[in-house]
Amino acid sequence: MTTFRQKPFILGILFTLVIALISMLLAKLPILANVGALTIAILFAIVYRHIKGYPETLRPGIEFSAKKLLKFAIVLYGLKLNINEIITQGRTLLLVDIGVVIFSIGFIFLLNKWLKGDRDIGLLLGIGTGICGAAAIAATSSILKAKEKDTALSVGIIALIGTLFSLAYTVITSIFNIAPQLYGAWSGSSLHEIAHVVLAAGFAGEASLKIGLLAKLGRVFLLIPVSLILLAIMKYKSQHSAQKAKIEIPYFLFGFIIAALINTYLPLPEPLMAVLNFLATLLIIMAMVGLGLNVALKDIKDRAGKPLIAIVIASIILSALTFATLSMLHI
Repeated sequence: MTTFRQKPFILGILFTLVIALISMLLAKLPILANVGALTIAILFAIVYRHIKGYPETLRPGIEFSAKKLLKFAIVLYGLKLNINEIITQGRTLLLVDIGVVIFSIGFIFLLNKWLKGDRDIGLLLGIGTGICGAAAIAATSSILKAKEKDTALSVGIIALIGTLFSLAYTVITSIFNIAPQLYGAWSGSSLHEIAHVVLAAGFAGEASLKIGLLAKLGRVFLLIPVSLILLAIMKYKSQHSAQKAKIEIPYFLFGFIIAALINTYLPLPEPLMAVLNFLATLLIIMAMVGLGLNVALKDIKDRAGKPLIAIVIASIILSALTFATLSMLHI
């Protein structure tokens, strides 16, 4: 029998589940399909908070979705990686990906600092732009000890910008008739989320989508070294700070690595993979609902305006640089 204390926990999880499922269904509609379930879920949560307020009675379950289910979703994301394929077939693309990660984090951080924008949001946006959007932001936010509302703001911004850029890519290739191989590699090397790469690269056909995902998964792979570097930096800063803070090791990242190794050397049956991929998508959308409920419109205006300018400028420059680089490499 469900106790009174358990009820808010279960109902809170169900609340995020219902909104996530509604978002996924809405994302199948003609126009909203280009927006994506992740963006819909975050916007839904922000609007709900400003109309109805934060559902305090359901907080335990909502926070469980935003924190615990999110980490489980990141572990499942590791099943998308085939490390051998990235290192052998995508060796050149991996070098480009390393440049993309370094440029995105460094340029957005410095530009945001020059604009005097919020430091944490700027850093999270740089990581999300360079690696794999929401999953990268969520994975590194615990290492950086970022506030939940900063994480939510960063995820919302990157989901929206990535959607707009992926739509712009489809228009550009329609006008200029870019070769599918080059277009796919460009999409995978510069767009923010895996979903954005699927939307943009898939527009040019199967060959374009395949190389696009290879380029993108190389960036997802780089989440591992980037997280370890950030962990080492935070530990160093803690040891040399007057107020020593305990650095929590993000054990879920080890799960991410194990999942990647399983997919590389012990591939699971396709029906099971389809279920796990759906579960990973569902859980991360549920987590985004929980995070989105922490966002106030005042925060967007006061704290995210300048980082938003930084990511737009950086994304435009990144698109131009990756296209030029891939063209010279004759991808």
